[in-house]
Amino acid sequence: MPSSTIQWFPGHMAKTRRMITECLPLVDAVIEILDARIPRSSRNPEIDKLCGAKPRLILLSKVTLADPALTAAWRSYYRSQGKGCVAADFITGQGMNEIMPELRRLCADTLARYEAKGMSGKALRAMVVGIPNVGKSSFINKITGAKKAKVEDRPGVTLEKQWVKTQDRLELLDMPGVLWPKFEERTVAENLALTGAIRDQILDIEELAAVLCQRLAAVSPETFFARYPLPEELREGAKGYQLLEAVGQKRGYLLKGGEVNTERTAAMLLDELRSGKIGRLTLEKPPRGAESAAE
Repeated sequence: MPSSTIQWFPGHMAKTRRMITECLPLVDAVIEILDARIPRSSRNPEIDKLCGAKPRLILLSKVTLADPALTAAWRSYYRSQGKGCVAADFITGQGMNEIMPELRRLCADTLARYEAKGMSGKALRAMVVGIPNVGKSSFINKITGAKKAKVEDRPGVTLEKQWVKTQDRLELLDMPGVLWPKFEERTVAENLALTGAIRDQILDIEELAAVLCQRLAAVSPETFFARYPLPEELREGAKGYQLLEAVGQKRGYLLKGGEVNTERTAAMLLDELRSGKIGRLTLEKPPRGAESAAE
């Protein structure tokens, strides 16, 4: 089970931290990409310290997979902190047209200085940061309209920094995905694992899927039981592994002798969560007060 004992290649992370610190003076702003389903858990706590007062645009990615009401609440929360925030999907293009206006608003002082120096056509430069598999490469490819960055549905594909030019007077510095060396909270590790930011190979996916079942049955029972119609007696108080076995039974994922194939069931559950087949789900809420601010 993921926990605070998970270590994540601290040498690689230290290299990326140094890279961010060294390159920060070269850019006008930082674009921080978060997974809209887990905005808090997908946020490296070191980014604030590394990027300091540099203008920050937060992009909530994979928004078509997330709960719309909670996405609105998270946007209100980050804007209340003085950051720009846009909810977008880098596959469908939803929200992409909001990015440049928001970035120019955040960088208004910088653009005014450029204009005063007779450099009104100078491109803005922004550093793109985020944890592995959050959508950085997909964002760059979408905003440039070309395949500039390698995209794979697994963490850790971008390993070196690279400059990319767009057609909208914007130059992007794509940084490697950076996870912190260890997780202090078990729930953070679980959320990262559930959404695919941690490789499945280093986890027990059956235990992880049991966690998913128990959490969804508690926080979003209508969505969970609409997708997996289980017996009434399992809808209140059932433990995660019981729900996992019941889902496998319902789907007919059985081994010889009638035993449930829990490994196959777990893989199916994680795939259906990540692809949005279970429904539009956000696994964590913003701090108290942000939700009402979004209404």
